[in-house]
Amino acid sequence: MAKTNLVIVESPSKAKTVEKYLGSGYKVAASMGHIRDLQKSKLSVDIDNDFEPVYVEDPGKKDVIESLKKAADKADKVYLAGDPDREGEAISWHLAHILGIDEKSPVRVTFNEITKTGVAEGMAHPRPIDLDLVNAQQTRRILDRIVGYKLSPFLWRKVKRGLSAGRVQSVAVKMIVDREREINAFKPEEYWSAEAKFTAPPSRKQFEAQFYGMNGKKTALKNKEEADKIIAQSKETKFIAKKVKKSVRKKNPAPPFTTSTMQQEASKKLGFQTQRTMRAAQQLYEGVEVEGIGAVGLITYMRTDSLRVSAEAQRAAAEYIESAFGREYLPAKPPVYRTKKNAQDAHEAIRPSTPSLSPAKVKDSLTPDQFKLYKLIWERFIASQMANEEFDTVSVDIEGSGIMYKASGYSVKFKGFAVLYEETKEEAAKEIPPINEGGEVVLKAVEGKQHFTQPPPRYTEGSFIKALEENGIGRPSTYAPTISTIVNRMYIERDGKTLKPTGLGEVITDLLSEYFSKYVDTGFTAAMEDDLDRIETGEREWHNTLKDFYGDFSDTLSSAEKETEGKYFKVPAEETDEVCEICGKPMAIKFGRFGRFLACTGFPECNNARRLVKPTGGICPKCGKKIVAKKSKKGKKFYGCEGYPECDFVTWDTPVADKCPNCKDGTTMYKKGSKLFCTKCGYSETIKKN
Repeated sequence: MAKTNLVIVESPSKAKTVEKYLGSGYKVAASMGHIRDLQKSKLSVDIDNDFEPVYVEDPGKKDVIESLKKAADKADKVYLAGDPDREGEAISWHLAHILGIDEKSPVRVTFNEITKTGVAEGMAHPRPIDLDLVNAQQTRRILDRIVGYKLSPFLWRKVKRGLSAGRVQSVAVKMIVDREREINAFKPEEYWSAEAKFTAPPSRKQFEAQFYGMNGKKTALKNKEEADKIIAQSKETKFIAKKVKKSVRKKNPAPPFTTSTMQQEASKKLGFQTQRTMRAAQQLYEGVEVEGIGAVGLITYMRTDSLRVSAEAQRAAAEYIESAFGREYLPAKPPVYRTKKNAQDAHEAIRPSTPSLSPAKVKDSLTPDQFKLYKLIWERFIASQMANEEFDTVSVDIEGSGIMYKASGYSVKFKGFAVLYEETKEEAAKEIPPINEGGEVVLKAVEGKQHFTQPPPRYTEGSFIKALEENGIGRPSTYAPTISTIVNRMYIERDGKTLKPTGLGEVITDLLSEYFSKYVDTGFTAAMEDDLDRIETGEREWHNTLKDFYGDFSDTLSSAEKETEGKYFKVPAEETDEVCEICGKPMAIKFGRFGRFLACTGFPECNNARRLVKPTGGICPKCGKKIVAKKSKKGKKFYGCEGYPECDFVTWDTPVADKCPNCKDGTTMYKKGSKLFCTKCGYSETIKKN
C-alpha cells in the first residue's frame, strides 16, 4: 500500500498551491486559521497557577477538526505547515496537541515562498516545533487578554458599557490624540524669504536664487520690514558669482519592501488602507492561478522586517535587468541592504518569488488589487537591484555688499533605477546657464514672500505605521489589526486619508493617561515588545515576563478603582453644522449603544435623533436632498439620497461638490478613476492635479 503524507496549512488557497507542487503521495488540508484559543467569555488564564492558559477548541471549527483527525489517522506522516511566524508556529503547536502529534519530532515545515523551489526547500528541512516562538505568541495573547479583561470593565464603570481597552491599541490611540492636540495648540510664526532672478552675461537666460544671509552667515528674515530692507539693498548692489561648484550626485535605490514600508507605499501610491494591502499580499503569497503556469505564490512571505535577499533572487533580478534595460543598469556588485538593529531576520524582504514574472505577464490572471500591489512589489524589488541614478549638479554662491544668494540646479546624467521606480520623485530641475566663478551676475528682479510655520500634519495610515515602527509599538503582523480595531471601536476616525481622534478616544486617553500612565507610554510598550522578541530567541522566560507585568498592573488597577470611586467621565457631544429639522436647534454627534449618531441639543424637550451619515457635496437628481455615503451589509461603500426610504436614488459612482458646467440647473458631477462626468448631459473632464 502506497504511503500517504498529510500536510496541514492554514488556508484553502495555500493548500491548493502547495498540493500542486507536492504531487502524488501527499494530501494537503487547511486548518482555516486557529482551531484552538482562549475562551471568549472568560479570562481563560489561571493567574494563580503560573498564568496557565485554558485553551478550548473553536466550536465553529468542529467539522474542520473532525476532518483533520480522520486525515491524520490515515496518514503515515503529518507535517504542520502554518505560516512562518509566531502565529503560524502557535497554530502548528495547537494542531499537534489536538491530533496527538509529538511536538519534538520533525513535523514542522515552513515555506518562505509558495513556489516549486520554496515548497521543496521547506519539505526538505522538517524540524520540531519551536517552543520559544510558541511561548512568545502565548505571552502576547495572555498579556492582551489580561489587559482587555481587567481594564475594560473599569472603562464600563467610568465611561460607558461596551468599551474595551487594549495593550497596544490604547497606546496607538494616545499617539493620535497627542498629535491632534499638538496641531490644535500650534501657533504659526511668520517668516519671509527673498527670491531673486539673475542673468550671467553674456547669457540672457534668467535663473532663480534664494536669499541666504549676510556676510557669509545664514540670516532669517522674520518680517516684511527685514525682507524689504534686503530687497532694497539688493537692488543697489552689484553681484558676482563668488563660488561655483559642479559635482555629480548619486541617488541610491530604495531597499526592497518590509511589511511596514510596503504598507506605507501602498497607502501613499495606491491609496490602499492597511487591511486592503495585507489582504492582497496574503493572496499573492498563498498562490493565484496564473494563465499558462497554474497555481503559484507570486511573492515571498509578507510579514517581515528584514531587508535580506537570497543570492538566487539577486541573480534572477540581474538577468532580468540586463535583458530588459542593458548591462549599464546593473551595479558593479549586488547591493546589500542593512536590516535595522531589532529586526526579526527569519525571512527575506518582500520580493517577487519569480523575478522574471513581470507584472505585464500576470496582469490578466490577477484582480485589480492583486495586480496593483504585485506591480508595486515587483518594481520596488527590481529597482533595488539596479544601478544608482546620477545627476550633474551645480551650486552658485552670489555675493555683493555682504548680501548672499544661493542658486542650485541639476540635470539627470543617468536614470539608473529611476527608469523603473522612484520612492520619492525629484523636484523639477532648475536650469542654470554657464557661470564663471568671479564673473558678474546681474539682478533682474527680486521679491519678498511671506510664509508661516506649519503645524505637524495629521497621521495618514502610512505615516502612522511609520510612527508605530519608529516607536517600537507592535510588529509587522500587528499594524493592520491595530488600526482597524481602534477605528471599529470608534476611538479614532478617518477624515479623508488622515486619522483623527473622536471625543470618545480623547476621554479614554485622558482617563488611562491619568491612572494608567505607564501602560499607555510608548517606551514601556516598546520594552514589552523587546521582551517578547527575547522570549522568541530563548533569552527570556515567558512566565517571569507575565509575573513582572501582572504584579504592578494589578496594583495600579486597584489604586485607580479607589481613586475614581464615585467619579464618572462623560464623553462630550461633538458640534456639527447640522440643524434639527423639528425645532431648529443645532444637532450634535453623540455615542450610543450602537455607535455614533446625530441628536438634537434641545433634548429632552426635543428628542429628534438620526443616523450619522457623511455628506458628499452632491445633490440628489430625484428630490434635491443631499447625497450621502453609505455602506452595504457586506461593508461595500455606495452613495444614496439622505431622504431614503421616500427617495430611492443610489449610485456606486462617487458624487462630488463640482457642478456640471453644461447644465444650467447645477447638476452634480461624479468621479470615476481620473474623470469627472455628468450623468445628465454626458460632459466629462480629466481631474486636474492640485
